[in-house]
Amino acid sequence: MNNVTPINVDGLPGLIGRAGQRLYAMRERADKAICLLDARMRTLTAEPEEGAATAEYAVVLVAATGFAAVLVGIMKSDAIKTLLTNIIKKALSVG
Repeated sequence: MNNVTPINVDGLPGLIGRAGQRLYAMRERADKAICLLDARMRTLTAEPEEGAATAEYAVVLVAATGFAAVLVGIMKSDAIKTLLTNIIKKALSVG
């Protein structure tokens, strides 16, 4: 938009010039209000993600607990106990 304001002979803007200045000022205020509204909307929509991150941590903890339970079950089996016992005896034997 052209910001040139026509000036009358007496050095003051005419009726159309004053209307243009007011319109330009109104547009500047509207642009600022839209920018602030956009910032507020982005802030409001960003906050729920914090709760989503907490829920994701909870899901990971539940999965890790399940995996640990499976490992404990495997470690209690007789075949694994025998294998680990043999490995330890071999490591502790001298010569």
